[in-house]
Amino acid sequence: MGKITGFLEFKRKSKRKRTIDERLQDWRDVEALQPEDELHRQAARCMDCGIPFCSSGCPINNVIPDFNDMVYRGQWRDALTTLLETNNFPEFTGRICPAPCEKACVLDINDDPVSICQLERSIIDRAFEEGWIEPIPPRLSTGRQIAVIGSGPAGLTVAQQLRRQGHEVTVFEKQQRAGGLLTYGIPDFKLEKWVVERRIQLLEEEGVIFRCGVTVGSDLSVDELRRRFDAICLCCGAETPRELPLPGRELGGIHLAMDYLVQQNRRVAEEHFDEAPLTAMGKTVVVIGGGDTASDCIGTANRQGARKVIQVDYHELPPADRSPETPWPMWPKMFTTSSSQEEGVLRMFGLLTRAFLGDERGQIRALQATELEWFKRAGQWRWRERPESLKEIPVDLLLIAVGFTGPPRSLVEAFEIEIDQRGAVRVDERYMTTQPGVFCAGDMMRGASLVVWAIHDGRSAADGINAYLSATATNDARPADTRSGSSSQRGSR
Repeated sequence: MGKITGFLEFKRKSKRKRTIDERLQDWRDVEALQPEDELHRQAARCMDCGIPFCSSGCPINNVIPDFNDMVYRGQWRDALTTLLETNNFPEFTGRICPAPCEKACVLDINDDPVSICQLERSIIDRAFEEGWIEPIPPRLSTGRQIAVIGSGPAGLTVAQQLRRQGHEVTVFEKQQRAGGLLTYGIPDFKLEKWVVERRIQLLEEEGVIFRCGVTVGSDLSVDELRRRFDAICLCCGAETPRELPLPGRELGGIHLAMDYLVQQNRRVAEEHFDEAPLTAMGKTVVVIGGGDTASDCIGTANRQGARKVIQVDYHELPPADRSPETPWPMWPKMFTTSSSQEEGVLRMFGLLTRAFLGDERGQIRALQATELEWFKRAGQWRWRERPESLKEIPVDLLLIAVGFTGPPRSLVEAFEIEIDQRGAVRVDERYMTTQPGVFCAGDMMRGASLVVWAIHDGRSAADGINAYLSATATNDARPADTRSGSSSQRGSR
């Protein structure tokens, strides 16, 4: 695939980034694509490796060598066709997926991997620019009504797959705009919201109906949903945050990461919110956590004008290269730096938060933590606190970004569905819950994960729903209702 000697002739060039000084002045995308001649060279690095481990490393099994070869040869429309066979929304994955495919690339054994994520984004962005992406409404209607609860990447995937099968699909979203985590959880500097809105508009033109500002369980009862729809798919995410119930948690100035990020996204969109404004302007900010959400908080705080940003991670400092515990083609345990961390942060590893200390006003003034020593026992990593290592870290604004524990309990109880030992919704091989006709996809049944896994689960759940509807079919197909979706009850954008 690509040029036979390309991987020997060309070095990897990642996405171009705007300068730190420039990008900290706005909320626009940090990254930009390479020029076309460089994209051809990057695609030429794809080896004729025999077994494409990149495709097996991708949860949706993108046919990566094929579209790389097509980009190298300038066959952009063919590359688009190949990409869309497996990926519903490459404009999302090409921007925010951490690219497990690249870490499974054969070149990553002893060199820099192929720039797969950049090439994926280049294909779909060019397709939109050239006008190749058009709505695909179904030609026939099955007459079956499907309700999708939640409009994040899993919900949008389910909606697109089922609508193209001829089903009537209505997506219910509790927020005022569709997109779920894509719209409200991910900062604009990683995913500008016009990218999401463009896709929502396409889905509407295919006939998907969006009803935003509707909370299932209060605005719309589960009984009514069951009466009106032939199948229901829950795609509401693992939105219950993990807390740190430590002494001083009640102090002012301590907030959950998603509360902070969602408010800023609403501010950028000029959307109204009732909560007191959260800002890092002129403050020392401490972010507890080591994942993507913590990184998003760092980038947001720097753009708000934080005086200093500190990241506290209880894990030890990862190795600079692949750990022997995560050999190729596994996702590696190694030290990385995100674009947000590049913009300015003091990273502190091996610290266990013990308490939050306040001032006379009831506001947080410091984080109290101890140093950890990590060691192995019986093949398992364990830790112990170093004696006399207690320290205080001054802080004005503290953000908790230590993950999520599971789906919204209110929906689990309203639908009377079971959860598994991990706290996620229990589903069978068809992605159906313990309630007949009620399906689930994405983080609700998987736990907090990647956007590419949400797309995988959405496609699988749609297959399960199709099989369920086929088994219970009573209506003959008839001409499709190709409504544009202009009557959908979405909030203004």
